[in-house]
Amino acid sequence: MKTPKQLQPLIADGIIDDVLSQLMSGKEATVYSVRVGDQIRCAKVYKDAVKRSFKKAAQYQEGRKVRNSRRARAMEKGSRYGRAQQEDVWQNAEIDALYKLQAAGVRVPEPYGCFDGVLLMELICDDEGDVAPRLNDVMMDAEQAREDHVIVMHYIARMLCSGIVHGDLSEFNVLVDDYGPVIIDLPQAVDAAANNNAKAMLDRDVRNMSLYYGQFAPELKHSRYADEMWELFEAGKLTLDSELTGRFEDPATAADVDSVLEEIKAAFAEEQQRLQRLSEAESDEAI
Repeated sequence: MKTPKQLQPLIADGIIDDVLSQLMSGKEATVYSVRVGDQIRCAKVYKDAVKRSFKKAAQYQEGRKVRNSRRARAMEKGSRYGRAQQEDVWQNAEIDALYKLQAAGVRVPEPYGCFDGVLLMELICDDEGDVAPRLNDVMMDAEQAREDHVIVMHYIARMLCSGIVHGDLSEFNVLVDDYGPVIIDLPQAVDAAANNNAKAMLDRDVRNMSLYYGQFAPELKHSRYADEMWELFEAGKLTLDSELTGRFEDPATAADVDSVLEEIKAAFAEEQQRLQRLSEAESDEAI
């Protein structure tokens, strides 16, 4: 295929040898399979900020630390230099998260570096060498759903233990190879301790996964992993080896009707967004 403009410098510098095919194109990035020596890897080309449509990006960027004070001031002012630096922070957030999560025992693609807006990483394949499917495209029985749900919950807990909340986790951001689930797409990952939205995002990530696996094992829809994880995290008791049960008892306080109604509305809105993502994914596949 014709080499995309963004990948031409990587070929010129000998970082990759050839572009084989386009794997997918989403609102945030386009992903290609590339050859590096005798290996096939994945090149994720981030789209320019003006072309991205990630909703409420400011919520995800809250708490991200910038050590250089000049860069931080420029980002706050929104100057051209500041916007470029903000873009650099956005892109590097994913590779930083990948390294941290890999060290924490979370299955993620192995990163090989970020070069001028291109993230080079492992291409997740099955034993036959075919690109691993997204979880959304995988059918399973109840036993398999329970087993994989437990794995994903422990991955989310290990992420939180590492100070990270995925922030956009769903059946569309998990691949499944012959060894189980692999978490992908982390440019929006948030700092669990510094972002005021972290708990809500954790709740949503866990809810999305429990609802999906709950299609095959309905009891999973009623598990309380997010509350259990967050309580341990706040108490400083969450570790990489924490045993989770999915059970949680609410404090014995009077019911807050307004809060309950707000949660119902939020759950409904998130389900509508999930259905929209499903529709968009089906449209992409049709293309």
